[in-house]
Amino acid sequence: MDNRDEAKAFLSSRRARVTPEQAGLQHYSRNRRVPGLRRNEVADLAGISVEYYAQLERGNLSGVSGSVLDALARALRLDEAERAHLADLARAAGPAPRARRKPSTQQVRPGVARILELMTEVPAFVNNARLDVLAANPLAQALYAPFFADPARPANHARFAFLDPRARDFWLDWEQVANDTVAVLRTEAGRDPYDRAMTDLIGELSTRSDEFRVRWAAHDVRLHRTGLKHFHHPVVGDLHLNFETMELCADPGLTLTALSAEAGSSHDDALRVLASWVATHQPTDALAEPRADRRRR
Repeated sequence: MDNRDEAKAFLSSRRARVTPEQAGLQHYSRNRRVPGLRRNEVADLAGISVEYYAQLERGNLSGVSGSVLDALARALRLDEAERAHLADLARAAGPAPRARRKPSTQQVRPGVARILELMTEVPAFVNNARLDVLAANPLAQALYAPFFADPARPANHARFAFLDPRARDFWLDWEQVANDTVAVLRTEAGRDPYDRAMTDLIGELSTRSDEFRVRWAAHDVRLHRTGLKHFHHPVVGDLHLNFETMELCADPGLTLTALSAEAGSSHDDALRVLASWVATHQPTDALAEPRADRRRR
């Protein structure tokens, strides 16, 4: 990605999103030509000159101070993920020699693999920054059977969501999954704009998917740490599972995600059924089940 273009598009898109009412402006013209705030209004709210803000919005974040970034974040009402993204863009534009981050590890250490193996009652897997799945325990492979059905490895969440027609049936909330997937990739791309593999992935998805291209142009970012995932599984039906994503501190760029259901719930029962089913089936055998046998809970 071009850092200046990314910074320009990100700041202008955040400015367009904030209304004068949200910014607490008491007096403003009702006859406005631009959506959201004007540049001079952002500058006033941030306590900087209009000329300086215009320079920043042209993508020149080199040398900008932390206090100015904080002021911009307040003026543009940025959330935690957006604040971090703005800081990443400024860091990448800095005048010092750009120390590129160590590429995301492509191998899972034996100790982490053993932890996954021992997690027999919860689906768990390890992702890199590009959303490649580098390792998954048997229950995760069974839960994500349509995802792993494509023999290409490593399996990739973004490719599945946007390029595999099975994704829209598998995800009960495909639109939200698509939004989250793009926002996570945008966040990671801002952290390391020189990751060639990330750039190649974004180029592939932009070329092959209109749905991805539209979302990428929105410049939304997100921290995808915890929440709910909603599945339609071909064997056990609908599942609503909590997820927790944890950074593997010894392996920069890798995260471990584990899913669970509320104790005693029908979704917990379904997970237990799936775990029992795993003992006698290959995970992708789920795809061969007759549709008449697939039930929605």
